[in-house]
Amino acid sequence: MNTLAPSRLRLGSLLLAALTACETSSEYRYPPSRRGGQVDVFHGRSVADPYRWLEEYSEETKRWIARQNELTFDYLDTISKRDAIRERLGELWNFERYELPVKEGPYTFYRKNDGLQNHSVLHVVDPDGSERVLFDPNTLTEDGTLALASYRPSPSGEFVALGLSDGGSDWRTWRVVRTASGVEVPGRVTHNKFGGVHWADGDRGFFYARYERPEAGTELLEKNTRPETYFHALGTSENVDEHVLSRPKDERYSTNVSITDDRKALVITRSEIASRKSEIELLLLPDSGPITAGYSKNRPAGESILRLVTGYDAQHRYVGGHGDLHWILSDLDAPRRRVFEIDARKPQREFWRELIPQSVDTIRSVSTVGGRILVHYMQDAKSKVGVFTSDGKLVSELELPGLGTVSGLSGEWDDGETYYSFSSYTHPGSIYRFDLAKNRSELFREPNYSFDPDDYTTEQVFYPSLDGTRVPMFLTYKKGLERSGDNPTYLYGYGGFNISLTPRFSVENLVWMEMGGLLAVPNLRGGGEYGEEWHEAGTLLRKQNVFDDFIAAAKWLQENGYTNPEKLAIGGGSNGGLLVGACMTQSPWLFGAALPAVGVHDMLRYHLFTIGWAWAADYGTVDDREQFEALVTYSPVHNTRAGTRYPPTLITTADHDDRVVPAHSFKFAAALQHDQGAPDPILIRIETRAGHGAGKPTAMRIEEAADRWSFLVRELDMEPFATSSTDGLP
Repeated sequence: MNTLAPSRLRLGSLLLAALTACETSSEYRYPPSRRGGQVDVFHGRSVADPYRWLEEYSEETKRWIARQNELTFDYLDTISKRDAIRERLGELWNFERYELPVKEGPYTFYRKNDGLQNHSVLHVVDPDGSERVLFDPNTLTEDGTLALASYRPSPSGEFVALGLSDGGSDWRTWRVVRTASGVEVPGRVTHNKFGGVHWADGDRGFFYARYERPEAGTELLEKNTRPETYFHALGTSENVDEHVLSRPKDERYSTNVSITDDRKALVITRSEIASRKSEIELLLLPDSGPITAGYSKNRPAGESILRLVTGYDAQHRYVGGHGDLHWILSDLDAPRRRVFEIDARKPQREFWRELIPQSVDTIRSVSTVGGRILVHYMQDAKSKVGVFTSDGKLVSELELPGLGTVSGLSGEWDDGETYYSFSSYTHPGSIYRFDLAKNRSELFREPNYSFDPDDYTTEQVFYPSLDGTRVPMFLTYKKGLERSGDNPTYLYGYGGFNISLTPRFSVENLVWMEMGGLLAVPNLRGGGEYGEEWHEAGTLLRKQNVFDDFIAAAKWLQENGYTNPEKLAIGGGSNGGLLVGACMTQSPWLFGAALPAVGVHDMLRYHLFTIGWAWAADYGTVDDREQFEALVTYSPVHNTRAGTRYPPTLITTADHDDRVVPAHSFKFAAALQHDQGAPDPILIRIETRAGHGAGKPTAMRIEEAADRWSFLVRELDMEPFATSSTDGLP
């Protein structure tokens, strides 16, 4: 068996697909998907849900998964170029790459991947300058499905908290190891989901968001409650962790915590879930003893809480603080955001000081390092970084290598340097060191890759959406591509949750372009590229704008001679999977293939599972009549129509996905297969040892990418080989 083969169940003697060795065969006998009689009533309207049973991880569902995988892999196994595509992906993936360094105390930490390692390895640079491996997640399991999702060194650097994810789950198990020896400190934390921990001063322990874990076997069925905040003292059992903050009693609100730069206070951001408008408080922490002891000791009652921002009138994000001065990023009367300075001694709104005003470019993030305020802007979805003094005066702009994306720029207020990476569609991320005193960047690390970026080019175009809105789109391709009207094109989108699609490198996309494909990435409404107004224009009752933007991109590419419907594939993951599902059911004739990945396809029930309730600000829910009417209009599961010719479709998901539960994809696949009115395939590829995508081992990613591109090579009738050679793509 190929070592890159994904986990899947084979049924052996059970013949489920009427496939022949001929690659042009398109006759399929889909596995039976029982149609039940479930009907729900929303605001007086009856809506059928015949595949409700696929929400249960029952024996019947497991058999359905196995049979669907059998059909899909029988199809993929007949594609002659699949092995060569997989091999080329492995060749191009095999280059040494680093993540941004993190400095705490005398130690510097970084992650490095030698090339085809399933997961990057955590290294440490000791005070004497020597480097060594601190933690290698590749040794934990044979199949690489236990991943180091994140890590956080303590303030002294003497300890490191390691957040592990099993099988791609959003749940984290936190271990703590000693930096000097790598030996684990007793006491693990197992009730955290998604994210980070925040160390208290003096390495006493860390704060974390604590969720109620569902019972075994119900992880994908139960709705996750909003978390509470706990403190884990170093070296103790999580059973004695101190409860610090309760979740808001009103379910319309949620809480997020961080910590000030001096670690003297816990930053509490309470947000209204529907609008994301927020308030910020500072919880003063004791200098010693139990973290919850003496909050009001020697103070009037309640004085341990400083209310920094009140009113729930805008989205406010804590940036950092130095002494009594604190900085926030806010969209208060500024949809593209601005930066305020707040004196904790007089936090009333009339005393706020605007340090950095709103500009024509959207502020993506702000950090405070080395006495400077570093502002990362998006200029038409491209990075631009301004360096400001603590008084808000512009010192300079970073000189960036080109059209791309910056990440990093973090550190402490008294650091003399910071690091950032720069990447684009054609360049893997290079790491730069920025000397704040000298106001100068220098290349720190550059990956050694085996292709020539100069063979490719990226251009940015603008096109009108259905309502005339001007939408930007990046086009990346191998130089020499002509507007023949016949180019295989992969149109990829997201459009939601204030997330911006900025230029980033991907080996998968490089192979697509190397095979002669055009990569098109539009910046749809619903994202954050142009601030909160752009985001809100693609939410709730305006969600159709996102689909209109994507469909308009497809039409523009065809009308301007880049491609045609038979050569145009669409793709997207998670909210982008919803995008693909909605567009292929609304305008199926526009596309030659569709690749919806881990998508949100049942818009009437998404909020009932795991963390789905947190998406209501973008989607709305069926509890509101108007929102229900909008949701049912585009919900992919509810908008397939019998006899419609849907494009060839490869749905991808994982049966352990505890963010967008796989039932979304299961039900969509069953509905499409039932209603498909053409011989084009409707297939679903289901990983049986993975989650939503994070922490997926390299081998699994390569195999999955090879299957996606192989599917498109066949269905778009591509010829990826320049010659008859079979020893790799040119």
